[in-house]
Amino acid sequence: MSTPSTPKVGFVSLGCPKALVDSERILTQLRMEGYEVVPTYQDADVVVVNTCGFIDSAKAESLEVIGEAIAENGKVIVTGCMGVEESAIRDVHPAVLAVTGPQQYEQVVTAVHEVVPPKTEHNPLIDLVPPQGVKLTPRHYAYLKISEGCNHSCSFCIIPSMRGKLVSRPVGEVLSEAERLVKAGVKELLVISQDTSAYGVDVKYKTDFWNGQPVKTRMLEMCEALSKMGVWVRLHYVYPYPNVDDVVPLMAEGKLLPYLDIPFQHASPKVLKAMKRPAFEDKTLARIKKWREICPELTIRSTFIVGFPGETEEDFQYLLDWLTEAQLDRVGCFQYSPVDGAPANDMGLEPVADDVKQERWERFMAHQQAISAARLQLKVGKEIEVLIDEVDEQGAVGRSWADAPEIDGNVFIDTQDVKPGDKIRVRVTDADEYDLWAEPV
Repeated sequence: MSTPSTPKVGFVSLGCPKALVDSERILTQLRMEGYEVVPTYQDADVVVVNTCGFIDSAKAESLEVIGEAIAENGKVIVTGCMGVEESAIRDVHPAVLAVTGPQQYEQVVTAVHEVVPPKTEHNPLIDLVPPQGVKLTPRHYAYLKISEGCNHSCSFCIIPSMRGKLVSRPVGEVLSEAERLVKAGVKELLVISQDTSAYGVDVKYKTDFWNGQPVKTRMLEMCEALSKMGVWVRLHYVYPYPNVDDVVPLMAEGKLLPYLDIPFQHASPKVLKAMKRPAFEDKTLARIKKWREICPELTIRSTFIVGFPGETEEDFQYLLDWLTEAQLDRVGCFQYSPVDGAPANDMGLEPVADDVKQERWERFMAHQQAISAARLQLKVGKEIEVLIDEVDEQGAVGRSWADAPEIDGNVFIDTQDVKPGDKIRVRVTDADEYDLWAEPV
């Protein structure tokens, strides 16, 4: 319960699920210290904005939100990926009280203390937050971050300069967090990192302990342990290294969701080389084919970039042909946007004109939509399991094992006799390019 003396914090979290986990950690610490988290600028004593700085449009959104927070509240602390460019923030918004970078949890909390001191009578041993911490997702699903940073040096990306090299969390710590989330009612764990396939490389797959049992800090062993918790486990940001072959059988056995989120980014060997992408060769199509032979139900989602400097019409057509062959289920596409500090800026490659980028993006989306629509049509008439996300007067909205929250499609069900977090069996009655319609079985 809040009292007039309870310090109140407003929080805006932008960017990817990895940033959302950072926000959850900061909020958990503040709640343990007695702060109340409020949903409006007007009720907050201070506002924290967790920014995204991956591409220019994300930076622009971050600056816009910071400006809105200053206008509405006046006391604003900035953190997150864009925080590594403090001068760029202060040049536009000199009134911000403090700026910190990603993962700098203690600095953010200290900055909040300086603006709004915690209640001196608060006792964290008595006023406990839930064991799973403060979550910003619905109660029935949660993101499980297994590492920070990345060892790759993709030429279009500045993530390593913002978040550093790969640092894997001890697997015992990861599994204990997962267990707390499941006990709190979570029905779906979404495993995230910058490079999930590389989990444990930095610690040489060191053996850790969970519930008294030895477990290697490695993707396969972590997945095997998570599969025993009785909930959906979904893998994101997976690079197609050979070790991914080891987890696909777990999907075929129903232990993990048959779902892989793999950021391919392109298919042309020339463009991939310029992008300095790891582990992407001509063998990728063969690997996808092998995975589907092992697990026919496998859903693959990915993201691509069109208009990378030096990309020719021939390169782009190669990408379209590759998509036809790969038959990916879920695909997102971005037009290349130069990012300050990215190596691609200094490679001397010919920029692609904006109108050409737009035209290629439109062709890409039309090409992939036809593929996605055809693959979804194959599900009409089949029975699937659905996790319900929301229910209103129109009916229920859920997701199948093929749909990650926020980024994939939905399943619309003509029933109100369910609640968020329920898992039900449905029969698919219709489909379009992205979504399914179904009736309860």
